[in-house]
Amino acid sequence: MLQKLVLFRFLRPAALLSAALRCASSGTVDVKVPLNFWCGDRVKIKDVSTTEPVYEPATGRVLCELELCGSVEVNQAVQAAQSAYQAWSRMSGMERAHIMIEAARIIENRREDIAEIEVVNNGKSITEARMDVDSARLCIEYYAGVASTLAGQHIQLPGGSFAYTRREPLGVCVGIGAWNYPFQIAAWKSAPALACGNSMVFKPSPVTPVTAVMLAEIYAKAGAPEGLFNIVQGGQETGNLLCHHPDVAKVSFTGSVPTGKKIMEMCSKGVKQVTLELGGKSPLLIFEDSDLGNAVKGALMANFLSQGQVCSNGTRVFVQRQMLPEFLEEVVRRTKDIEIGDPLLESTRMGALVSRPHLDRVLGYVEQARKEGAKVLCGGEPFVPLDPKLRGGYYMTPCVLGDCTDDMTCVKEEIFGPVMSVLSFETEEEALLRANNSALGLAAGVFTSDVKRAHRVVEHLKAGSCFINNYNITPVEVPFGGFKMSGIGRENGQVTVEHYTQMKTVFVEMGDVDSLF
Repeated sequence: MLQKLVLFRFLRPAALLSAALRCASSGTVDVKVPLNFWCGDRVKIKDVSTTEPVYEPATGRVLCELELCGSVEVNQAVQAAQSAYQAWSRMSGMERAHIMIEAARIIENRREDIAEIEVVNNGKSITEARMDVDSARLCIEYYAGVASTLAGQHIQLPGGSFAYTRREPLGVCVGIGAWNYPFQIAAWKSAPALACGNSMVFKPSPVTPVTAVMLAEIYAKAGAPEGLFNIVQGGQETGNLLCHHPDVAKVSFTGSVPTGKKIMEMCSKGVKQVTLELGGKSPLLIFEDSDLGNAVKGALMANFLSQGQVCSNGTRVFVQRQMLPEFLEEVVRRTKDIEIGDPLLESTRMGALVSRPHLDRVLGYVEQARKEGAKVLCGGEPFVPLDPKLRGGYYMTPCVLGDCTDDMTCVKEEIFGPVMSVLSFETEEEALLRANNSALGLAAGVFTSDVKRAHRVVEHLKAGSCFINNYNITPVEVPFGGFKMSGIGRENGQVTVEHYTQMKTVFVEMGDVDSLF
């Protein structure tokens, strides 16, 4: 049975809500229930030794105290997952698909409820949060369809003998999520894992721990075996315990490059499979023959979604010199018009950054850029909303930096905030050389009306996810992931089945054994 996640000061029946009259409002939500989940239910840890405060980005107030899992709790969650795996892996693909489709249906019915809590815990706008919930639902629906298509291959051999392959699940998989897309990432990691017959223990970011447990409850309500999808809360220590656990077969991680390297190293001790979706410093190339309006909108989408806290963002915007003046004029005008404020208001297009330390870090990058010679064309300053309850929140004005050069810190390092660095270029060859001059290769984009140039440029871009005349579009049917230090493996699409299964080959002799002895 789904528990109520929070206590609202003003509670109204969800069915009666309109967009303007919602259950949650910034500064009124308190999380009172446990956020760990295994064996089909929420778990309150006995003898809690460590808790951490969780903050509401929009207001800066404490949302809850997070109970962190140690070795005892991690063992319990993994054991629950191991038990569920025994039953789940023996089910047919159609049987698994039935439960996943039901989970997707519940998500659709609870869309507004989930989106509101995502906003409270993460700070992004309600408009974006709804899109994230939709993406999570679509991902589960997609892999429910994939579940019944998993198949091997038949190979005919001489003399009537033959071989066949079986695609089998791995076992207990671990998902480690990031704080920028808490609910969506939990679905993106769990859906392919479950479709392939695995179970999962998922660790959300301790900064945004609230909505992943809602997904766990939804799977349980949909009919999943107890222990199929479990939530353990914690930071680095909890993650280490999961990576080293002998009963864990695979770890899928979304986050920073340094942490990804550590996870890969820990998993190598047990030769565990890993999927790593890491950072980016992605280029967006805008040629002079581009449609100006679309190029500007693409640049805004490439930089300011989720307050700029998106790993695939195209934060190095290369604009061909001939159209640079008009591009800058229009992109600055549009950036200044972005409405900042209460993320639960329909009119808001930019909410709060995820934490005070992160806000200070992003503002520090803007100041460093100014010192290194970049021109702050707009934004890059703390923003204080007029609403008194929001004045402790983590807001800033979206920033466009001009006169940037390749050697500036703002161009080389991932800022992970609403900061666009604009650079100029002369030729296609120059743009490609500079665009690829990065250790990262998560995404890249090109705007041009020349279809031959578009495909020629994309062929030479060293990035895993490329966009032509658009940016930051992530349909669940399409693989997503990076080149170089931006990661290993892919999320979404058919190819992800290969990352959550292992191949078994079976040889069948139809004659006598031909022995050398």
